[in-house]
Amino acid sequence: MREKQGTMPCPCGGADYAACCGRFIERGETPRTAEELMRSRYSAFTLKDDAYLKSSWHPRTRPAEAVAQDEGIKWLGLDVRRHVPAGDEATVEFIARYKVGGRAHRLHEVSRFVREDGRWFYVDGSFPEK
Repeated sequence: MREKQGTMPCPCGGADYAACCGRFIERGETPRTAEELMRSRYSAFTLKDDAYLKSSWHPRTRPAEAVAQDEGIKWLGLDVRRHVPAGDEATVEFIARYKVGGRAHRLHEVSRFVREDGRWFYVDGSFPEK
């Protein structure tokens, strides 16, 4: 199934999955910024790629259970609001839209990332009030 994704738009909003998030998820390239990692993690959620999600999650905060198993979620789109790099730390604020049981929802998160040995990791996130 994934082979077909190479000529399709990227789930994160990029024009081509293979040239966008596919290079990280499928080919093992390393995201250069926290925003690239965040976008690839969103794409991995849409593809239910638990292995990629766990490998990009910092070991200190990584959950033991599967994180990409919700079969009832249909991801609709991603809007990155801001990316704030600060050396080896960064935050990325985003809104991910999805449907569950035909009802639309929004996930608004400010994610924290750290870079260790040249590699970015997701640490955790907070959820701003409306």
